[in-house]
Amino acid sequence: MRRSEIRGQLLDTALRLFNQHGYKATGIDLIIAEAGVAKTTLYRHFETKEDLILAALERRDEEDRLAMRAFVEQRTSDPVERLLATFDFLETTVRDEQFRGCMFMSAAGEHKDTVDPVFRASLMHKRLALAYLEELAHAARFAEPKRIAAEINLLHEGAVAVAQITRVAEPTRQAKCIAQQLLAAAERLTPPTRGGDGGNRMHGEA
Repeated sequence: MRRSEIRGQLLDTALRLFNQHGYKATGIDLIIAEAGVAKTTLYRHFETKEDLILAALERRDEEDRLAMRAFVEQRTSDPVERLLATFDFLETTVRDEQFRGCMFMSAAGEHKDTVDPVFRASLMHKRLALAYLEELAHAARFAEPKRIAAEINLLHEGAVAVAQITRVAEPTRQAKCIAQQLLAAAERLTPPTRGGDGGNRMHGEA
């Protein structure tokens, strides 16, 4: 097996076990046993358990954000509907039998110090997820894209938290309904006119 394949296998195994048991409760011995590698092999790739956790979170961050973007873009081309489609993506996530809640919230909960590298990695994921929602809100020409993104993000987080406890997908659908009302009531910028002076006008302005 090539070095990159061994690293990938270790990360896959670590992510599965961290999701099932938590970060601190999952020991190195369990990871190497499940991955079927020697301890020296693991330490050739990751010098410490913290290095492994950070690499696993980095991988999960990239996978999750790329998966949501691909799902949304395939779902619809309408910019407002793309914001709503993010809730459909969450529904597919919480329906997965492996769903145990947000791995980044769990990581931050177990590594509470705000200067802890694991806490900071979790925070970065949340910031990047919020940035994507703001990107969608800009594309939909909402007058206050930062506010819209922040409110959609809160609905995301709340839906996932409730789904973690209930283990049903209904919270994501309920959050989507709230988001539909929120977006319907929000002001949007008018499309730019040929004269170039319409882009800064709101609906309803003279």
